[in-house]
Amino acid sequence: MISPILYEWKAIAYGDAEGEIPRCVADRIAAVAASSRLAGRDGSGVLEHGRKCLRARGVVGVIAAEGCALEILPKIDFPGQDGASDAGRTRRRLVHMLAVALDLQIDVGQITKLDWQRETLLEILIRLFTEKLVDAIRRGMPRRYVEHAEDLPILRGRLDVVRQFTTLVAEPSRLACRYDALSEDIPLNRIMKAAVTRLSGVARTGDNQRRLRELAFAYADIADIAVSALRWDSVVLDRTNSRWRDLLSLARLFLGNRFQTTSTGVGDGFSLLFEMSTLFEEYVARMLKRALSGTGLSVVIQGGRLYCLESEDCRGLFQTRPDILVKRGNEVVQIIDTKWKRLTARVLDPKRGVSQSDIYQMIAYGHLYTCNAMTLLYPHHDGLSQGEGNLETYRISGSDHRLEVATIDVSTSDRLKSRLAKLSPIRQCLTGFPQR
Repeated sequence: MISPILYEWKAIAYGDAEGEIPRCVADRIAAVAASSRLAGRDGSGVLEHGRKCLRARGVVGVIAAEGCALEILPKIDFPGQDGASDAGRTRRRLVHMLAVALDLQIDVGQITKLDWQRETLLEILIRLFTEKLVDAIRRGMPRRYVEHAEDLPILRGRLDVVRQFTTLVAEPSRLACRYDALSEDIPLNRIMKAAVTRLSGVARTGDNQRRLRELAFAYADIADIAVSALRWDSVVLDRTNSRWRDLLSLARLFLGNRFQTTSTGVGDGFSLLFEMSTLFEEYVARMLKRALSGTGLSVVIQGGRLYCLESEDCRGLFQTRPDILVKRGNEVVQIIDTKWKRLTARVLDPKRGVSQSDIYQMIAYGHLYTCNAMTLLYPHHDGLSQGEGNLETYRISGSDHRLEVATIDVSTSDRLKSRLAKLSPIRQCLTGFPQR
C-alpha cells in the first residue's frame, strides 16, 4: 500500500524517478479526487493533476484508490518541533478542530503519540468511532416499541377491523392484529449498522478491522438499509440514550457527502475530505460561542441574510451571509470573517496579503448591519513577526468604522476561548472578563 502524505498547497511528484509515486497511482488518486463534490466543475478543486505532479489545494483528508491512499493535511506551524513530528501533531489538531466544528465529545487520550504518527486521519476517526460504539453496545443496544401488523390465531394487541373484514373475511381463523413490541431494529441501530458496513470496506489497520467484525456480528439481526433510505428524522434521542448523540454525529460524517465511495475508469476508491476554510470558520465560531457563554453576547453563524440591493418592486438582490455576527440582543457589535490563508509580514507587503475583495465585502457588511467594528481573522503562523491577536487596525475612510486584521494560533487549544474573547472590540463589550 502506497501511503504518501501531502500538505495543503504543496505538490507531490509522480513518475519513474526515485522518491516519486508511480504515474498509475497518481492517475487513480486524481480520478477519485475529481469525482468529489468539492472538486468543482473543472475537477481540480481538491487536487491539480499536472504533467509531473499532484498539487493539493485548500481541502484536507484522505483519498484512496486501488493500492494507494493519499493523506492531505493542513499546514499548521508548531513552534520548536522538528518536521518528523509534524504529521502526528497536525492530525491531532485536525481531529480537535473537527470535534469542535461537529460538536463532538470524543476522548483522544487513549491514542498514543506513535498512533498519531503512523495512522492516517481516516484510521484515527474510524478508531474513535468503533471504540466508542463497542463501549456503547456493551452498555446495551437501544430499543424502542415498534408497531407490528400480523395475522395471528389469537388476538394480540388490537384488531385491525378494516383488514379483518376485507382481506381476511374468508379466513375467520386468522385475526388481523396490531401490537407494539420492544425491538432493536430501529432507525438509530440501522444507521450504526450502515456506518459499520461502509467502514468495513475501507479500514486498513488490524485493530479497526477486528472491531468492525465484532460490530458486524452485534448488528447481524438489524435490517440492512441503503444509505439513501436511512430515516435520520426518525431517530429519537432522549435521556435514556443520550450517549449515542456523538456516535450519531460520527455516523453522519461517515455516511454523508464528505465521505464518498467512487467507481472510476481506473478502479474503485473513496474519499473523506474537508474544506479547510469552512472547517476553520465553524471551529472559530463554536469556540467563540463557548467563550461568550453567559456574557450577554451571542454568536450567529452564517446569519444576517440582509440584501445589498433592492429592485423597483422591492425584491432583495445579492443576499449577504457574514461568517460570524457577534450580537447584544438585536444589535450587531462585531462582524468576523474567517480566512484560512497565510498572511505575509508587513515588511514584505504593507497590505499583508489581504485581498482587496475581502476589504470591499467587509465595508459592505459594516454599512448593511450598522456595525462599526469588523474583523478579518486568519490562522497565525511563524512567518509573522508579531504574536497572535490584533495585527492591524484601520479606519474606513469617511466613517467611524474600524477594520481589524487579526490572527489566532490553532496549533494549541490552551486558553483558546479566552484568547478569542480578547479580540477587540469583543473585549470592550465584556465586563468582568478575566484579563490574562
